[in-house]
Amino acid sequence: MTLHLARLPVDLPALARAAGERGWTRGRRAAFDEGRALHHLLGEAFGPGALQPFRLVVAPRARGGTLWAYTEIDADALREISAPVALSEAAEAALPLARLATKPMPNIAVPGRRLGFDVRLRPVVRLASAIPPPGDRTAGRRHGFRAGAEVDAFLSAALRASDRDAIRISGESRESIYTEWFADRLGEAARIEEVSLAAFRRSFAAREGGRGTDGPDATLQGTLVVCDPDAFKDRLRRGVGRHRAYGYGMLLLRPPGRPVQKA
Repeated sequence: MTLHLARLPVDLPALARAAGERGWTRGRRAAFDEGRALHHLLGEAFGPGALQPFRLVVAPRARGGTLWAYTEIDADALREISAPVALSEAAEAALPLARLATKPMPNIAVPGRRLGFDVRLRPVVRLASAIPPPGDRTAGRRHGFRAGAEVDAFLSAALRASDRDAIRISGESRESIYTEWFADRLGEAARIEEVSLAAFRRSFAAREGGRGTDGPDATLQGTLVVCDPDAFKDRLRRGVGRHRAYGYGMLLLRPPGRPVQKA
């Protein structure tokens, strides 16, 4: 089926009101998670996974943003699906479906094709084994992590280092560890030619039942080279990494950078 790129404006105050109506801002943390709100509202309007993966792009201090998503359904069919659905006034204001637009993606999955990318990731790993607390609890790290815990990939590498300077001495950085994490999840689909950590913060991911976790929220930008066309198409359709249903892992494509000059 044809893959489409969808664009939809989002009114952020209305999105927050819609989340409040549904009780998504209540609970132990009482946190408003835009990704969670969009995940549920898009599912209500179009059905589960119809617009996924998605990415909400918001300018600093803006009251509105743009939702980008990949879908196999064009705009007319999406509006037909949503037409009989009863949405609240806040939900309709948050997602003005009359302004939904889609365009078919061209065939860019060609071996050797260079593509610029911009991707928001939640680079976390599940620990196969526990990380115990250090013997000296006054040194700053007081708690370990149980096996199966979801942990920042950089934090996991740092905690497993033999001493506080091991990561620095080895030349590893948050950027290099996140890049390796991303490359592992691209797999055979593409090779990363150049990359930079364009943005980083920690954010709270709210989930059902008041649950949720703080974790890394990173944006990588760079240039990749398509290696396996079918695998690359799959990464576009499904996204990359964890929390893909909540606004992470969508590969936004852009013009590639200049070719890297080899010495």
